Amino acid sequence: MSTPGRGIPSGGTGIRLHAPAPGWSLDADVVVVGSGVAGLTAALRCAAAGRRTVVVTKARLDDGSTRWAQGGIAAALGEGDSPEQHLDDTLVAGAGLCDEEAVRLLVTEGPDAVRRLIATGAVFDTSAETGEIELTREGGHHRRRIAHAGGDATGAEISRALVEAVHAAGIETVENALVLDLLQDAQGRTAGVTLHVMGEGQHDGVGAVHAPAVILATGGMGQVFSATTNPSVSTGDGVALALRAGAEVSDLEFVQFHPTVLFLGPDAEGQQPLVSEAVRGEGAHLVDADGVRFMVGQHELAELAPRDIVAKGIMRRMQEQDAQHMYLDARHFGAAMWEQRFPTILAACRSHGIDPVTEPIPVAPAAHYASGGVRTDLHGRTTVPGLYACGEVACTGVHGANRLASNSLLEGLVFAERIADDITAQARTGGGPGIPVPSTGPLQPAGARYEVQRIMTDGAGVLRSAASLAAAAEALEGLYATALNDLEAHGKTAEPGVDTWEATNLLCVARVLVAAAQRREETRGCHWREDHPDRDDARWRRHLVVRLSATEKRALVVVPTDSADFPSVHPLSTPSLEQ
Repeated sequence: MSTPGRGIPSGGTGIRLHAPAPGWSLDADVVVVGSGVAGLTAALRCAAAGRRTVVVTKARLDDGSTRWAQGGIAAALGEGDSPEQHLDDTLVAGAGLCDEEAVRLLVTEGPDAVRRLIATGAVFDTSAETGEIELTREGGHHRRRIAHAGGDATGAEISRALVEAVHAAGIETVENALVLDLLQDAQGRTAGVTLHVMGEGQHDGVGAVHAPAVILATGGMGQVFSATTNPSVSTGDGVALALRAGAEVSDLEFVQFHPTVLFLGPDAEGQQPLVSEAVRGEGAHLVDADGVRFMVGQHELAELAPRDIVAKGIMRRMQEQDAQHMYLDARHFGAAMWEQRFPTILAACRSHGIDPVTEPIPVAPAAHYASGGVRTDLHGRTTVPGLYACGEVACTGVHGANRLASNSLLEGLVFAERIADDITAQARTGGGPGIPVPSTGPLQPAGARYEVQRIMTDGAGVLRSAASLAAAAEALEGLYATALNDLEAHGKTAEPGVDTWEATNLLCVARVLVAAAQRREETRGCHWREDHPDRDDARWRRHLVVRLSATEKRALVVVPTDSADFPSVHPLSTPSLEQ
C-alpha cells in the first residue's frame, strides 16, 4: 500500500475553529491525542524508543473509549485456529470493501501484539483446568478466538494495564483537554496541535503542543446520533480536525449499529448500555414478543451472523410487528453464569429494572462504531505529512463496510505499534513553527448538538433512503449556512467553548456522513438504503473519499475510487458535491 493521495496538495483548508490564541505551550517529539488502547500503545512504544511523548486526552487518562469494550479482543490464539481463518471471517464481514493486505497484516501481527499487551500487564481470563487464555466466540467468527477479561470487562482491564504502564514510564499527560486544530508549517507539514484544557488539567485554557508528529487516537463519533453506545466525549473531534487540516476521510457512511443495545424507551438519548455480542456467543437467543427466534433461517449463523445482518434482521422484525424493540433471551444461562461471565451487563440491566436471569432483555440497534475515518496507509500515515491516525478515528481498510466483532481493539493495538515504529525509524526533527491561519469556520451554538443528533437519527440511521438523506442534508446545510451567514454578514459566531466546539465538530462529521450515504446508492455492510436494497458490486465495490475544499469554504469534495483497492493512489480530481 502506498502513501495515499500524493496528487493532492496538503496545506489545510484555511478553516479553523474560533478560539483564543494559545496562552501556553509544550514541546515534544510526538503528541498522541487520545488515551484508549491505540493512543496509549503508541505513546508507550514511542517513549520506549526515546522520543519525548505527550499524551493529550479529553477526559481522564482512563476514560478512553477502550474501557467500555465488553466483548474482548480477537486474535488467532487458540488450537485449530489460524490467521488465515481470521482473515476469511474479516473479509466476509467487510462485504467486499476490506483491504486484504491490511487485514492480513492485522491477523498475522495480532497474536504477538496481544502477547505484548499481556507482557505490559493486561490479565485475561484463563481456564481453571489448563491455565490457557479462555476464548469465546462472537458474531461473524467461525472459531472461538475472543480473549476477554473480568468476564465482560475486557476494555476496562486493558485500559488499567496501559494507564499503569504510562504512569510507570513517566510519560507526560494533559488530561481534560479538547484538541482543537492541527498546527502546520509553511509546507503543510504537521507542527503540533492546539487544545483547550477544561479547568482541571495541568494547564488551563487554550494552549499548544509543538511536535513534528501527531497521532490521532480520538475514538469515534457515536454522539452524532441520539442513541449510541459511545461515551459523551465521542464527538468526532479527530475526524473534524483532520478534515480542517486538509486530510482525506473515507467510508464514513459505514456506521455500525450494534444490534443488541438495552432498550430504555423511545425517547432515550445519549450513551445507552451495551449488551455484548458475547452474550449471543454463549448461546443467547434473539426472539420477538411471541418468543419466536426470527434470525433462524436468515443466515447460517443465525444470531451470530455479522452485526449488520443481525441489526437488519431486528429492524425488519420491528417493522413487521410495529414494535419498538426485540428481546434477547438468556434465561437458560442461570444466575451463576450471569454473575461470573457477564457481571457488568447483569448490573446494568438490573439498574434499569430488568433481571436477565428471570426475563428476556429488551434490545434495539443503536449507533456503535465508525468503520470509516481518517484515511491512512499501512503505517497509519494520513494524507497530511506528519499526521497519523489509529483506532476508531482511522480508516485503515481493515473493516471495509462492516467491522467484525472484537477486531477494533486488535486494530488499535497493531496499527499503534506500526505508527510508533514508523516515527521512531525516522531521524529526529525539530519541526517547523506552526503558521497562524485565520479562523474562517463558524461555530455552532451549543444547542446545535441535539439538533444534529435528531436530524441524523431521523434521516441517516439504520434505515436510509434518498428522501430521508436529502432531508437530513438540507437540514444540516441549513445549520451551517445560518452560522456562516451570521459570521460573514454580521461578524458573529457562537461563543468559543467546549460545547460549541463539540457541536461544530459533530456538524462537520454529520455533513460528510450524509454526503457519502447519498452517493452510495446500494445496500452494503452497515449502510442500508431502502430505495436500493441490493448490493451493487459493478458500480459500488469502491470507496468514497471526502475532503473539504481548500477554495470554497462550504464545499465537500466526494470522490469514488476507481476500484475496490484501498486506498487509491491516484490523484483525485475536485468535482462538486452534486456531480
